[in-house]
Amino acid sequence: MHKVLLVEDEQSIADNVIYALRQEGLDVEWLSLGQAAVEHCQHQSVDVVILDVGLPDLSGFDVCKAIRTFSSVPVIFLTARGDEIDRVVGLEIGGDDYVVKPFSPRELSARVKAILRRQSGLLSPSGVSGASTASSDESQASVLVRGRLRLDSQLKRAFFNDQMLDLTAYEFGILETLMQQPERIFSREQLMEKVWRSPEESFDRAVDTHIKTLRAKLKQVDDQGDIIQTHRGLGYSLKAGQ
Repeated sequence: MHKVLLVEDEQSIADNVIYALRQEGLDVEWLSLGQAAVEHCQHQSVDVVILDVGLPDLSGFDVCKAIRTFSSVPVIFLTARGDEIDRVVGLEIGGDDYVVKPFSPRELSARVKAILRRQSGLLSPSGVSGASTASSDESQASVLVRGRLRLDSQLKRAFFNDQMLDLTAYEFGILETLMQQPERIFSREQLMEKVWRSPEESFDRAVDTHIKTLRAKLKQVDDQGDIIQTHRGLGYSLKAGQ
Protein backbone atom coordinates (compact mmCIF):
# COMPACT_ATOMS: atom_id res chain seq x y z
CA MET A 1 0.00 0.00 0.00
CA HIS A 2 1.38 3.40 -0.99
CA LYS A 3 1.96 5.84 1.86
CA VAL A 4 0.85 9.45 1.56
CA LEU A 5 1.80 12.15 4.06
CA LEU A 6 -0.78 14.95 4.24
CA VAL A 7 0.44 18.16 5.89
CA GLU A 8 -2.58 20.44 6.37
CA ASP A 9 -3.62 22.50 9.40
CA GLU A 10 -7.32 22.85 8.53
CA GLN A 11 -9.07 19.74 9.83
CA SER A 12 -12.12 20.06 7.55
CA ILE A 13 -9.88 20.01 4.47
CA ALA A 14 -7.74 17.23 5.91
CA ASP A 15 -10.79 15.07 6.66
CA ASN A 16 -12.08 15.34 3.08
CA VAL A 17 -8.67 14.61 1.56
CA ILE A 18 -8.03 11.66 3.86
CA TYR A 19 -11.41 10.15 3.01
CA ALA A 20 -10.85 10.54 -0.76
CA LEU A 21 -7.35 9.05 -0.63
CA ARG A 22 -8.36 6.12 1.55
CA GLN A 23 -11.19 5.38 -0.88
CA GLU A 24 -8.43 4.87 -3.45
CA GLY A 25 -6.69 2.35 -1.18
CA LEU A 26 -3.92 4.70 -0.05
CA ASP A 27 -2.41 4.72 3.44
CA VAL A 28 -2.62 8.32 4.72
CA GLU A 29 -0.74 9.90 7.62
CA TRP A 30 -1.92 13.38 8.66
CA LEU A 31 0.22 16.09 10.28
CA SER A 32 -0.65 19.75 10.86
CA LEU A 33 2.83 21.24 11.37
CA GLY A 34 5.72 21.65 8.96
CA GLN A 35 8.57 20.75 11.30
CA ALA A 36 6.83 17.52 12.25
CA ALA A 37 6.51 16.73 8.52
CA VAL A 38 10.25 17.21 7.95
CA GLU A 39 11.07 14.91 10.87
CA HIS A 40 8.53 12.33 9.68
CA CYS A 41 10.10 12.21 6.22
CA GLN A 42 13.55 11.81 7.78
CA HIS A 43 12.53 8.70 9.70
CA GLN A 44 9.61 7.17 7.79
CA SER A 45 9.16 5.90 4.24
CA VAL A 46 6.72 8.08 2.29
CA ASP A 47 5.65 7.81 -1.36
CA VAL A 48 4.01 11.23 -1.80
CA VAL A 49 3.79 14.37 0.35
CA ILE A 50 0.74 16.64 0.04
CA LEU A 51 1.89 19.92 1.54
CA ASP A 52 -0.14 23.00 2.44
CA VAL A 53 1.78 26.21 1.79
CA GLY A 54 0.18 28.16 4.66
CA LEU A 55 1.15 26.14 7.74
CA PRO A 56 1.22 27.70 11.23
CA ASP A 57 4.90 27.09 12.00
CA LEU A 58 6.80 26.89 8.70
CA SER A 59 5.70 27.77 5.19
CA GLY A 60 5.15 24.81 2.90
CA PHE A 61 7.94 26.17 0.70
CA ASP A 62 10.39 26.03 3.62
CA VAL A 63 9.24 22.50 4.45
CA CYS A 64 9.82 21.41 0.85
CA LYS A 65 13.30 22.96 0.83
CA ALA A 66 14.16 21.07 4.01
CA ILE A 67 12.84 17.77 2.63
CA ARG A 68 14.79 18.25 -0.60
CA THR A 69 18.06 18.24 1.34
CA PHE A 70 17.64 14.51 1.99
CA SER A 71 14.76 13.14 -0.11
CA SER A 72 13.34 13.28 -3.65
CA VAL A 73 9.85 12.18 -2.53
CA PRO A 74 7.21 13.77 -4.82
CA VAL A 75 5.57 16.86 -3.31
CA ILE A 76 2.17 18.28 -4.23
CA PHE A 77 1.51 21.78 -2.91
CA LEU A 78 -1.90 22.90 -1.63
CA THR A 79 -2.47 26.63 -1.46
CA ALA A 80 -5.09 29.33 -1.47
CA ARG A 81 -2.81 31.45 -3.62
CA GLY A 82 -3.57 31.44 -7.31
CA ASP A 83 -0.77 33.71 -8.53
CA GLU A 84 1.45 32.15 -11.17
CA ILE A 85 4.58 33.39 -9.40
CA ASP A 86 3.70 31.28 -6.35
CA ARG A 87 3.25 28.21 -8.52
CA VAL A 88 6.58 28.85 -10.23
CA VAL A 89 8.35 29.21 -6.86
CA GLY A 90 6.82 25.92 -5.70
CA LEU A 91 8.10 24.09 -8.75
CA GLU A 92 11.53 25.72 -8.66
CA ILE A 93 12.22 24.55 -5.11
CA GLY A 94 11.37 20.96 -5.98
CA GLY A 95 7.58 20.59 -6.03
CA ASP A 96 6.05 18.14 -8.48
CA ASP A 97 2.53 19.53 -8.72
CA TYR A 98 0.35 22.35 -7.46
CA VAL A 99 -3.34 22.41 -6.50
CA VAL A 100 -5.11 25.69 -5.72
CA LYS A 101 -7.85 25.82 -3.07
CA PRO A 102 -10.75 25.28 -3.28
CA PHE A 103 -10.19 21.96 -5.03
CA SER A 104 -11.96 18.66 -5.49
CA PRO A 105 -10.55 15.87 -3.30
CA ARG A 106 -11.19 13.51 -6.23
CA GLU A 107 -9.03 15.71 -8.47
CA LEU A 108 -6.27 15.65 -5.87
CA SER A 109 -6.56 11.86 -5.61
CA ALA A 110 -6.20 11.59 -9.39
CA ARG A 111 -3.02 13.67 -9.29
CA VAL A 112 -1.58 11.57 -6.48
CA LYS A 113 -2.31 8.37 -8.40
CA ALA A 114 -0.74 9.82 -11.57
CA ILE A 115 2.48 10.62 -9.70
CA LEU A 116 2.52 7.18 -8.07
CA ARG A 117 2.09 5.47 -11.44
CA ARG A 118 4.88 7.53 -12.90
CA GLN A 119 7.15 6.86 -9.92
CA SER A 120 6.50 3.12 -10.13
CA GLY A 121 7.29 3.02 -13.82
CA LEU A 122 3.81 1.78 -14.72
CA LEU A 123 3.13 4.85 -16.83
CA SER A 124 5.68 6.25 -19.23
CA PRO A 125 5.76 9.99 -19.96
CA SER A 126 4.03 9.28 -23.28
CA GLY A 127 1.10 7.82 -21.34
CA VAL A 128 1.56 4.18 -22.37
CA SER A 129 1.16 1.57 -19.62
CA GLY A 130 4.05 -0.83 -19.22
CA ALA A 131 3.79 -4.59 -18.75
CA SER A 132 4.16 -6.00 -15.25
CA THR A 133 6.98 -8.27 -16.36
CA ALA A 134 9.62 -7.64 -19.00
CA SER A 135 12.07 -9.84 -20.82
CA SER A 136 15.78 -9.05 -20.88
CA ASP A 137 15.34 -7.74 -24.44
CA GLU A 138 12.64 -5.36 -23.23
CA SER A 139 14.85 -4.26 -20.34
CA GLN A 140 17.65 -3.46 -22.75
CA ALA A 141 15.24 -1.60 -25.00
CA SER A 142 14.22 0.58 -22.06
CA VAL A 143 17.76 1.99 -21.75
CA LEU A 144 18.40 5.11 -23.82
CA VAL A 145 21.95 6.43 -24.31
CA ARG A 146 22.83 9.80 -25.81
CA GLY A 147 26.46 10.78 -25.34
CA ARG A 148 27.07 11.26 -21.60
CA LEU A 149 23.39 10.73 -20.80
CA ARG A 150 21.92 7.33 -19.96
CA LEU A 151 18.28 6.80 -19.04
CA ASP A 152 16.33 3.71 -17.99
CA SER A 153 12.63 4.29 -18.61
CA GLN A 154 11.58 1.16 -16.67
CA LEU A 155 13.55 1.88 -13.52
CA LYS A 156 13.01 5.66 -13.88
CA ARG A 157 16.70 6.39 -13.45
CA ALA A 158 18.83 8.88 -15.35
CA PHE A 159 22.62 9.23 -15.33
CA PHE A 160 24.93 11.99 -16.55
CA ASN A 161 28.66 11.27 -16.67
CA ASP A 162 27.77 7.98 -14.90
CA GLN A 163 26.34 9.90 -11.93
CA MET A 164 22.69 9.31 -11.09
CA LEU A 165 20.48 12.40 -11.31
CA ASP A 166 17.91 13.07 -8.58
CA LEU A 167 15.00 14.05 -10.84
CA THR A 168 11.33 14.73 -10.22
CA ALA A 169 8.80 12.86 -12.35
CA TYR A 170 8.33 15.81 -14.70
CA GLU A 171 12.06 16.47 -15.06
CA PHE A 172 12.56 12.80 -15.93
CA GLY A 173 9.74 12.92 -18.49
CA ILE A 174 11.12 16.04 -20.17
CA LEU A 175 14.63 14.59 -20.35
CA GLU A 176 13.36 11.30 -21.77
CA THR A 177 11.32 13.12 -24.42
CA LEU A 178 14.29 15.26 -25.49
CA MET A 179 16.63 12.25 -25.53
CA GLN A 180 14.32 10.27 -27.79
CA GLN A 181 14.86 12.78 -30.62
CA PRO A 182 18.06 14.81 -30.17
CA GLU A 183 18.13 18.19 -31.94
CA ARG A 184 14.38 18.10 -32.52
CA ILE A 185 12.77 21.26 -31.16
CA PHE A 186 9.85 20.54 -28.84
CA SER A 187 7.48 23.38 -28.07
CA ARG A 188 6.13 23.90 -24.57
CA GLU A 189 2.79 22.53 -25.70
CA GLN A 190 4.36 19.38 -27.17
CA LEU A 191 6.34 18.72 -23.98
CA MET A 192 3.23 19.17 -21.86
CA GLU A 193 1.25 16.79 -24.07
CA LYS A 194 3.95 14.12 -23.79
CA VAL A 195 4.88 14.50 -20.11
CA TRP A 196 1.91 15.90 -18.20
CA ARG A 197 -1.02 13.60 -17.48
CA SER A 198 -3.48 16.52 -17.64
CA PRO A 199 -1.70 19.30 -19.55
CA GLU A 200 -4.80 21.47 -19.61
CA GLU A 201 -4.65 21.70 -15.80
CA SER A 202 -1.10 23.08 -15.72
CA PHE A 203 0.35 26.37 -16.98
CA ASP A 204 2.86 27.31 -19.66
CA ARG A 205 5.68 28.37 -17.36
CA ALA A 206 5.67 24.96 -15.67
CA VAL A 207 7.73 23.63 -18.59
CA ASP A 208 10.22 26.51 -18.33
CA THR A 209 10.51 25.98 -14.58
CA HIS A 210 11.20 22.24 -14.86
CA ILE A 211 13.72 22.87 -17.66
CA LYS A 212 15.48 25.35 -15.35
CA THR A 213 15.70 22.88 -12.45
CA LEU A 214 16.75 20.06 -14.81
CA ARG A 215 19.57 22.22 -16.18
CA ALA A 216 20.70 23.05 -12.65
CA LYS A 217 20.92 19.36 -11.75
CA LEU A 218 22.94 18.59 -14.88
CA LYS A 219 25.33 21.44 -14.06
CA GLN A 220 25.79 20.07 -10.54
CA VAL A 221 27.42 17.06 -12.19
CA ASP A 222 29.32 19.09 -14.81
CA ASP A 223 29.29 22.90 -14.79
CA GLN A 224 29.80 22.72 -18.55
CA GLY A 225 26.79 20.44 -18.87
CA ASP A 226 24.41 22.89 -20.54
CA ILE A 227 23.15 20.30 -23.01
CA ILE A 228 19.57 21.58 -23.33
CA GLN A 229 19.24 24.30 -25.94
CA THR A 230 16.62 27.05 -25.82
CA HIS A 231 15.12 28.17 -29.12
CA ARG A 232 13.44 31.51 -28.46
CA GLY A 233 9.81 31.49 -29.44
CA LEU A 234 10.02 27.83 -30.47
CA GLY A 235 10.92 25.58 -27.55
CA TYR A 236 13.74 23.29 -26.40
CA SER A 237 16.01 20.61 -27.82
CA LEU A 238 18.80 18.30 -26.67
CA LYS A 239 22.16 19.08 -28.24
CA ALA A 240 23.43 16.16 -30.31
CA GLY A 241 26.50 14.28 -29.17
CA GLN A 242 26.10 15.33 -25.56
